Amino acid sequence: MALVSRGSVNCNSCDEEATPLLDGEPAEPAPPACCSARWGLATLMFLGFAVVYALRVNLSVAMVAMVNVSTVPPSNNQSSREACPAPSGDANSSGSEEPPAVPRFLWDSATQGLLLGAFFIGYILTQIPGGYLSGHLGGRWFLGGGVLGTAVLTLLTPLAAQMGVPWLFALRAMEGFGEGVTFPAMMAMWACWAPPLERSRLISFSGAGSNFGAFVALPLTGFICRTLGWPAVFYCFGGAGCLWAVFWFLLVSDDPRSHRRISEQERDYITRTIGTEGGSHGWSVPLVPMLLSLPLWSIIIAQICANWSYYTLLTSLPTYMDTILRFNIGENGFLSALPYLGAWLSAVLSGVLADCLLERALLSTTAVRKIFTLTGMLLPAVFLVAVGFIGCNSMAAVIFLTLSSSLGGSSSAGVYINQIDIAPRYAGVLLGITNTFGTIPGIVAPIVVGYLTTERSLAGWREVFYLSAAINAAGALIFSAFGSGKIQKWALDTRGQTPGGSPAEQD
Repeated sequence: MALVSRGSVNCNSCDEEATPLLDGEPAEPAPPACCSARWGLATLMFLGFAVVYALRVNLSVAMVAMVNVSTVPPSNNQSSREACPAPSGDANSSGSEEPPAVPRFLWDSATQGLLLGAFFIGYILTQIPGGYLSGHLGGRWFLGGGVLGTAVLTLLTPLAAQMGVPWLFALRAMEGFGEGVTFPAMMAMWACWAPPLERSRLISFSGAGSNFGAFVALPLTGFICRTLGWPAVFYCFGGAGCLWAVFWFLLVSDDPRSHRRISEQERDYITRTIGTEGGSHGWSVPLVPMLLSLPLWSIIIAQICANWSYYTLLTSLPTYMDTILRFNIGENGFLSALPYLGAWLSAVLSGVLADCLLERALLSTTAVRKIFTLTGMLLPAVFLVAVGFIGCNSMAAVIFLTLSSSLGGSSSAGVYINQIDIAPRYAGVLLGITNTFGTIPGIVAPIVVGYLTTERSLAGWREVFYLSAAINAAGALIFSAFGSGKIQKWALDTRGQTPGGSPAEQD
């Protein structure tokens, strides 16, 4: 067998995990990360996804202020002994602290679930088209345009709410439609920008903006509702999204070659280490081999399962804090945000740790992705079960929910970036496919929560947490059995070149 030069891989051994930098040390040291173009892009993406999730979750807390719960009649079957007592000994005070002039609505639990799930109906429609077009045309306009469009629509939320439930439902679905392209566009851009030994930390850091956005938005929404009224929430966050878009379009380029401020050393480092398997793809994609790929289906199933618990907490945790633990709206926003602070820190640290393991060749890419996925799905399931057991112990509930979400952040260095491992040049398309399936829980979970908690009882929420834990554990086990970190045969450059850019050497 002929020797294969460092940075290349034999095409007859496509099952080997090989990328230009994972086969050995680079010929030249990597340019410093500080003030680099690639980390500047990661920072802007981080802030962009913080805005994206602020726009996504603000309704979760604002709805506590928007709904006049005192006039929504409870079900005849509701058992008062199942509800937890208010911490101060009085009834829920969430509505008493708001400015009196703001409108309030008579939305029951099922209606609230439908409105919270409306976003994902639009979100699911643009995942695959967004990933496909971003992979071919570049992700800059799709990511920036998705955030800007969602921000503009957010400014119209108070008007839509006053016009009626159908209008607000349609507006939230349109917001999801605009935001659906953002994550596939991010992955398509990192296919051009992320060196293999920096993938985990760059992608995990930029994607961790979503948890940071939820952490900031949840308490800030509660504060704004108390002081200015819930309509101001949508004006503030919508304006922030528009401001971010200005910086994005001024400073970002689709790839290193077209960036106006990148150093020649960094540009050469990125393009050399990514090789031909990164970058954009043509108009045609190997759709049939993709759909027959077991590693891809393991990602899809794992993301569906992980997203069920994630979206359950993202959209419904403020309601649990309000109706069961009986926190007022200020406490609600702050305590609902704690799990996302932990998830943000966990995601960033897991990305650094994953790259360290790969740099030192301690574990294969497959092993790294499976370890972080198992940690980020099995352990959170244990703490969700614990939340169901502790009942009205509000301090323990907050601690267990925070631990569950914090540990869940480690899966960002596992299944959530696995698309770029198995098919770098099609990473945007694959993320669109996996996110399309992964969005289904965003539509279904809030509706299921709404029906399970119609009685606003502790027993109903216990079922919510047990169901989420079981689904999470199932996804972790499936990915551990069938997941892979190897570049798939159908993802190799059709020109017969290897990931390092050198022609494949034959036996």
